Amino acid sequence: MITTSTTPSCTIQQLLEDTQYDLKLELVAGRAGLQRRISSSRIQKPGLALTGFTEHLHPERLQVFGNTEVSYLRTLTPQQQSAVLQKVFESNLACVVVTKGLDVPEPLLEGCERTGLALMRTPLISSAFISQVQSFLEEGLTATGSLHGVLVDVFGVGVLLLGKSGIGKSEIALDLVMRGHRLVADDIVNLVRRQGDVYGHGNEMIQHHMEIRGLGILNIKDLFGVASVRDRKKIELVIELVEWSSGTEFDRLGLEQESMNILGAELPHAVVPVRPGRNMTTIVEVAARNHLLKLRGHHSAQEFAERLAQAISKQGKGTPSGGNRPVPGPKPTPHYEEDVE
Repeated sequence: MITTSTTPSCTIQQLLEDTQYDLKLELVAGRAGLQRRISSSRIQKPGLALTGFTEHLHPERLQVFGNTEVSYLRTLTPQQQSAVLQKVFESNLACVVVTKGLDVPEPLLEGCERTGLALMRTPLISSAFISQVQSFLEEGLTATGSLHGVLVDVFGVGVLLLGKSGIGKSEIALDLVMRGHRLVADDIVNLVRRQGDVYGHGNEMIQHHMEIRGLGILNIKDLFGVASVRDRKKIELVIELVEWSSGTEFDRLGLEQESMNILGAELPHAVVPVRPGRNMTTIVEVAARNHLLKLRGHHSAQEFAERLAQAISKQGKGTPSGGNRPVPGPKPTPHYEEDVE
């Protein structure tokens, strides 16, 4: 079961306190607005909205006031500035950032304080700030979740192993590591969706560790070296392990590709039965190789089905409509030559 986060958003407080993206923000006014939320990674410059045309101002977006906006406001009287800004603030903005370290016009300062809208300033120029804050928001506004499973990198393919507890997911992953593949996460796989792709990584507390019943917790990185693990991997194939049951039908041809929805992305999904005597590690390796073949346009099951259909079609040509094979005619009468003396 996938545990997903709520609708992605971040607070102005998080934006103000961030140090990773070097935004260099300082709060100038509107401390009451620090708990407002940003729900879009897209940045807006008010532009024509300062002339009164506010139809395309989007709520919960960060507004950047650069040199153009501040210079325009200064051409207006204080009363005109207050009137225009009051109409702009009715659009439920997330916050306002003045770039290039510009002095903030007094009506903008007073308006943000009065309406509880966070007003911040940065010494960065508008283009540099927009680039860096978009990176921050794209990271902070991604859909996230977690699930119980194992994520491994097999031949460069991110394979997510699912199945109930004790079915052997960790043992398969350990065998894959011993064959030269790489462990990404065991037990809990944290999920992040970026630009349509889903990435998985391990929990910080148990990263690079694995639980093997009877042995306990193992540090895979220490046991097999840094080349045996990786921190994050895009998930490209989901393999669900289930117990073998004689009354259950499993896919034997592979003509129809099943999929699983994870964080809104449809990922290839295969259900593989587990029973004594089946080499599950080899099956996972072959599944990864087969996935790579499909990405290159080679679908083994479909190609086999097409050849089979062609063979049946050729065999069926010239046969009577009532049967699958030619109707035999009467057997010839044996001919014996008489002995001539």
